[in-house]
Amino acid sequence: MHGSSQSGARKRARIEIIPLIDIIFFLLATFIMVSLSMTKNEGVQVHLPTASTAAKLGDQQEMEKAVTLSVNEKGEVFYNKEKIAIGQLPMRLSTYKTQAKEPKVLINSDGAADFKNVVAVLDEVRRAGITRVGINTEKK
Repeated sequence: MHGSSQSGARKRARIEIIPLIDIIFFLLATFIMVSLSMTKNEGVQVHLPTASTAAKLGDQQEMEKAVTLSVNEKGEVFYNKEKIAIGQLPMRLSTYKTQAKEPKVLINSDGAADFKNVVAVLDEVRRAGITRVGINTEKK
């Protein structure tokens, strides 16, 4: 009888691995979701105009391949983050159109920018024959 009580007292502590695996998978899934939700904005930082009908971009990966044309409040035009003259835009867009399978352009304009500059950029995009054009706005 004395031997049985001693074996009960000498029970070794065990590390349960199943709950540990659950926690690791939860953390892994969380990091994957957070990294997928991070998107890159290739354009220059501008104060976007607001629109009540602004929608989230449907397919973020699809829009990541798009060229971002930015117009700041001074009327300067940027191709992604590179400042260019509006005269260089047709050549850049035609080069992009030949390289891309489905060319997409995202226009990123400052809310205080002169509208004629934004229209000039939009006009050049249409003249280049690119039909998939998005205008970046913030939701009100």
